[in-house]
Amino acid sequence: MSDPKTEADVIVVSNRLPVDHDENAEGGWRRSPGGLVSALEPVLQKTGGAWVGWPGTAGLELDPFEFDGMALVPVTLSADDVELYYEGFSNDTIWPLYHDVISPPAYHREWWEAYVRVNERFARAAASVAAPGALVWVQDYQLQLVPRMLRELRPDVVIGYFHHIPFPAYGLYAQLPWRKQVLAGLLGADVIGFQRVQDAGNFTNAVRRQLGLETKAGAIRVTAEDGSVRTAVARAYPISIDTEAYDELARRPEVQARAKEIRESLGDPQTVLFGVDRLDYTKGIGHRLKAYGELLEENRLEVEDVTLVQVASPSRERVAAYMQLRDEIELTVGRINGDYDTVGHTAIRYLHHSYPREEMVALYLAADVMLVTALRDGMNLVAKEYVASRVDSRGVLVLSEFTGAADELSQAVKVNPHDIDGLKDAIMTAIDMQPAEQARRMRALRRRVRERDVADWSRRFLADLHAVRGDDA
Repeated sequence: MSDPKTEADVIVVSNRLPVDHDENAEGGWRRSPGGLVSALEPVLQKTGGAWVGWPGTAGLELDPFEFDGMALVPVTLSADDVELYYEGFSNDTIWPLYHDVISPPAYHREWWEAYVRVNERFARAAASVAAPGALVWVQDYQLQLVPRMLRELRPDVVIGYFHHIPFPAYGLYAQLPWRKQVLAGLLGADVIGFQRVQDAGNFTNAVRRQLGLETKAGAIRVTAEDGSVRTAVARAYPISIDTEAYDELARRPEVQARAKEIRESLGDPQTVLFGVDRLDYTKGIGHRLKAYGELLEENRLEVEDVTLVQVASPSRERVAAYMQLRDEIELTVGRINGDYDTVGHTAIRYLHHSYPREEMVALYLAADVMLVTALRDGMNLVAKEYVASRVDSRGVLVLSEFTGAADELSQAVKVNPHDIDGLKDAIMTAIDMQPAEQARRMRALRRRVRERDVADWSRRFLADLHAVRGDDA
């Protein structure tokens, strides 16, 4: 690592830096997993760009440094900042509100004040390293005020913002006490991206009704305090995955051998059902377990023939709603296993862990049916990961219609996860699907995720930012 240059032409701003602290790694840092990093790292390496974000440890103060060809600009957050801005306003106000109030949001003024304060810190950090006329791409709901703050600090830069989670319908959004301030914050961007067309529509509807601004086909006329007028654009840019990486892993003999081991460890059932989610109330894990338990109760499934593997990776474990959810899920798993396990077979293999990508691909290959039953999801990349991993063109994806992925993955078996009887029927349809029909659907799904991978997503968004700046195509 070395000191980075002081100015960058392309800057990414996100809550977290693309690295994790690791004392065993060279220089003390290792690259974070995840699609966003794999999409944007090559762009920043090519341009000598910078990434602004929190290093992940409260109170850690660091000077800018270079990692793997990227300039990293750390933003310091205190323990109070993490509690109020991140765990509080971001994840106990915005997250539940924007996910259709599946869990009730909490509105606390001290959380909002911390959110404003921290967003200002991120905006100042980005402004300090932006070259004249730089492209700045702000990521996600933790930083919705940054675009306007940055525009006030640096009116010369071109600003993009991408919203990774849903944007709610107006009747829900209007509950937010600071609704106008958040809309004004987002309208500081030149290009405002969403996962789904309906999310972009919800945003422009809120802008019309709350701010009285003129909108047409996603274009929004914004008047500055000095009377100047510019156009902000809100549109859908569905995010994706590094498809090639999953395809390559799935073809490795050792990964395929691991998939076989997993099935054998489960007693080699006829059918392996699989769910993998962050332990979050938006993911519909309880609905999935209820449907599966009723199928066993009704003898439509037998525990000797079918096993459900549920990976629930730890998430926000200091937030009360998440602690309660974990207790509920584990009680349900224990009840179903207590009722239906035999000496040789278990109904549900529940795993409260995170796994490396290689193990996840082996699990995808071992699974006959992938269950994605989210109650509300901006995209749900797990659905796309499963498809990209199925190099054998086998397996069935059962997919909630309330995910962004449902707009693209039309050959999945679609479900309304609130309809437990419909979910049960969908699971049985997937289990009973003939190999030829599985192959037909999976080939079509794989074409889609190959054509629209995460590199394509970042190219399309950045192309629109370059167009705002007037760069040659």
